[in-house]
Amino acid sequence: MGQYRVLRGRVNSVGFLPDERLIPYLELVGFGSAALIRTFDLRYDLISALVERWRPETHTFHLPCGECTITLEDVALQLRLPINGNVVTSVSLISRPVILCYELLGRSPSEGKFTSLRFSWLKDNFEHLMSTANEWEVMQAARAYIMHLIGGVLIPDANGSMVPLMYLPLLSNLHNTRSYSGGPQC
Repeated sequence: MGQYRVLRGRVNSVGFLPDERLIPYLELVGFGSAALIRTFDLRYDLISALVERWRPETHTFHLPCGECTITLEDVALQLRLPINGNVVTSVSLISRPVILCYELLGRSPSEGKFTSLRFSWLKDNFEHLMSTANEWEVMQAARAYIMHLIGGVLIPDANGSMVPLMYLPLLSNLHNTRSYSGGPQC
């Protein structure tokens, strides 16, 4: 038997709690439960053991008791995310990211071309919502928090510090977002 190696994990989180005024919007889009994720207590030795038993040919884990796999339904049940709805396969290139950010977030991190939003920018601009914020400003902050959830918890990237801008258009109408399969993270 070969050398057993324990993987090192990378865990991201949003890093701040949502303002209570954001909760109804997080619930509306189906991210109310995902917003409650605060910490991850991962057992890297167990994850490493599962990786060793993964068979890419069949997309299953080969265990002494038989084969098993993790399904979208398993993930949806754990995170309480909607999975029945319109499929999101990709978002076309965003030609004017500055305008998109101003329309949906009320501000933009840059005046040039960019394809991602930094978590630090989201936190700096949306962690503290003014007490006089109107409904539109609360919705902007909810979009920013959801973007942070997508990139920090649900679909983290390799460096763990940004979320692709391609998800933001899916949040343009928060009342329709829940109609996507798996919310906007697919």
